[in-house]
Amino acid sequence: MSKKKSLLVVLSILVALTLVFAVHSFAAKKFFSIATGGTGGTYYPLGGILAQALNERVPDVVVTAQAAQASVSNCNLIRERQIESAFVQSNVAYNAYGGIGAFKDKPAKNIRGIASLYPETIQIVARADSGIRTLNDAKGKRLVPGDRGSGTEVDTLNVLAVHKLAYKDFKAVDYVGFAAASQKLQDRQTDLTFTTAGWPTAAIQELSISANVVLVPIDEARIKILTKKYPFYSRIVIPQGTYKGQTRDVATITTMAQWVVDANVPDDVVYTLTKALWEGGSAKMGQTHVMGKSVQLNTALAGMAIPLHPGAEKYYREKGVVKGPVKKIKAKKR
Repeated sequence: MSKKKSLLVVLSILVALTLVFAVHSFAAKKFFSIATGGTGGTYYPLGGILAQALNERVPDVVVTAQAAQASVSNCNLIRERQIESAFVQSNVAYNAYGGIGAFKDKPAKNIRGIASLYPETIQIVARADSGIRTLNDAKGKRLVPGDRGSGTEVDTLNVLAVHKLAYKDFKAVDYVGFAAASQKLQDRQTDLTFTTAGWPTAAIQELSISANVVLVPIDEARIKILTKKYPFYSRIVIPQGTYKGQTRDVATITTMAQWVVDANVPDDVVYTLTKALWEGGSAKMGQTHVMGKSVQLNTALAGMAIPLHPGAEKYYREKGVVKGPVKKIKAKKR
């Protein structure tokens, strides 16, 4: 065999081996997705930041963040095992696991917690020319309660109920996401919208620049009723200046945004991702998004009303966040 042919043979073998190793390396990687929310909310950008941070720290797992329809839809994706993990509101996760409300006939018993991330605030926005300054002024107006079946809609219904209001009391009810809701306010196609997200929310920021809107508070008496009835709610104040034209503090309620996962995801994968979240990922989220600053290990289990995934629990035990036996979760029917 000539030297030229021998060289070609050697090169062919090297190329073949390179391809084999590349295919093997690719096949060895685990793929892991995070369902987030619409592009106008907080889930979507924070999910993208988290996915990037995890990819930098966990080389054998390929993490992607996907735009989705947020809490209720994301819990359904987990239940049907169509996604590995998701961002959801703590109240919706509680309902999903316990078979409450929208999940009465199909609970998501396989949903498990990784971490509570940051408080999600119920932000009620009205056109300034609508005459709505409190929710007592909302009757007979046009309402956007969030996407149908979303976590925002769950919050809307809870808030309306303590004000003795129901959908039938409004002139029109339109179910759309954050960005579309803001556009409808700007175009005078609705009067009042609810958004449950970390503040500042991009869709509301953009709206406040292009239209004259007001943040509508929840009065203190009704905040007390809501926080007593629903343990996953707490009082919060959106400080003045959060949005353009906001000249006063606005009292409202908040719940926690949580990262949840399918119980079938292997313990070692969830352990590794939990470790990466708290040992670098959360810092990157804080550097990149204002709500990321609230992602703290000391509140990792705040509002956690579903069982922890064993992989996450292992990490929290190592860090002393979990001590002793884990309390069994038993959701109450309502």
